[in-house]
Amino acid sequence: MQKSSAAKAPPPPDPRYTQAVQNYESGLKAMQERKFDKAKGLLEKVIAGPSKELADRARVHLNTCNQQLSRGTTSFKTLGEHYDYAVSLVNAGDYEDARSHMEKILKQNPKADFAYYGLALLDCLTNRSEDCLRNLNDAIKLNVSNRFQARNDPDFKNMADDPRFTELLYPEVPPEQGR
Repeated sequence: MQKSSAAKAPPPPDPRYTQAVQNYESGLKAMQERKFDKAKGLLEKVIAGPSKELADRARVHLNTCNQQLSRGTTSFKTLGEHYDYAVSLVNAGDYEDARSHMEKILKQNPKADFAYYGLALLDCLTNRSEDCLRNLNDAIKLNVSNRFQARNDPDFKNMADDPRFTELLYPEVPPEQGR
């Protein structure tokens, strides 16, 4: 018997396997970018695909995605509890997430004066004086006691030299008629 001199061409790759590999690679990339929702969807497609070995690897990464996503979801029983969490983020220096939580509170309750106060404080800490004044003004309109709280709050020290801030905290009271 004579061996054929031409090697057999390998069979064409399974397009489902090729797609699974692409999904796996895209899923890993999304995980590196901390886009766990996107990664989860891609890895779930890999698990449903034709390769058991690739599916096993994807399961490990999918568990990581699920852990990260469960950490990111926090539930609060009250707006006050949510606000306390946002303040803890401010104290930890995580201003971006704190701002996001303050804004979520306002979406739930647009009259939450304490959330406007929290945003004003964040604006002050991040040197956004115009936003600070606007949010503090909104907080005071909703609850005048915020004026007195801001007067004694050391976190507003960045605004102390701004005359608009002083006017907001110490408004001129017109003299009463007839005196």
